[in-house]
Amino acid sequence: MDFASLFTQVLNGVQLGLLLFLIASGLTLIFGIMNFINLAHGSLFMVGAYTAYVCTSAFGSLWFALPVAIAAGILLGALLERSLFRFFYTREHLYQVLLTYALVLLFEEARAFLVDNDFHAVPVPAVLDFSVPVTTQFSYSAYRLFVLALCLVLAGLFFLVIERTRFGAVVRAAAFDRDMVEALGLDVKRIFLAVFAIGTAMAVLAGALAAPLYSVYPGMGDSFLIVSFVVVVIGGVGSVAGAFWAALLIGLVDQLGKAYLSGVAGMLVYLMMAAVLLWRPTGLFGRAA
Repeated sequence: MDFASLFTQVLNGVQLGLLLFLIASGLTLIFGIMNFINLAHGSLFMVGAYTAYVCTSAFGSLWFALPVAIAAGILLGALLERSLFRFFYTREHLYQVLLTYALVLLFEEARAFLVDNDFHAVPVPAVLDFSVPVTTQFSYSAYRLFVLALCLVLAGLFFLVIERTRFGAVVRAAAFDRDMVEALGLDVKRIFLAVFAIGTAMAVLAGALAAPLYSVYPGMGDSFLIVSFVVVVIGGVGSVAGAFWAALLIGLVDQLGKAYLSGVAGMLVYLMMAAVLLWRPTGLFGRAA
């Protein structure tokens, strides 16, 4: 095990963890505030990846795809919330699972109809298609460093909005006691709409950023969805800080496991989740019932 190889895997783990945070942050708020299980959240990640593929194919640049992904995520999240999800908030989780699983199938059919079922590569932007020297014997992809830095900035902004603004205070209050927020005269429906739109935009943007790293292919959101739910469970439902630290931890464990413990790498994340649940059932940052 040499230093350059270890450092590469650590950077890859941090970058993966930050992408997982973009997906899981919206997921944990949606689950924590609305008590709504959204299995279609991984499909939103796929939407972002295919948005990047279509935009780069049409316009030749990923830079155009990123703002398009954010706008598409906000509009898609608001549309889904207003037309479907808000009618299932008070239903049992089984109905929510069935609804969102049906959406997964619909997204897959729409993808096959609008694009195809092939694997596609999305080129790295030319301005970032080089390696950055880190040491005299080690260099790292400039695009991966860009993704890492951008995700850190977005995570910081997201945390500031949730923890330091009036809107964030209302969101946290709604997660703690929805009836109290309604009694104060605040429009809970608008809060839910905003949370869904922001959460969807984060997932779609994560997919667009990940497209040059993982390629674009059918069902690519499924594996990210499963790991994102693990992030939510380990971090604690409704906790943005918990989602951040859990995502980093899972990203590091996953990448280091694949590099140095390939025989058991597929189990490490789930063994860690089981250990956390045995020690602290509400997650690392979750509230006690």
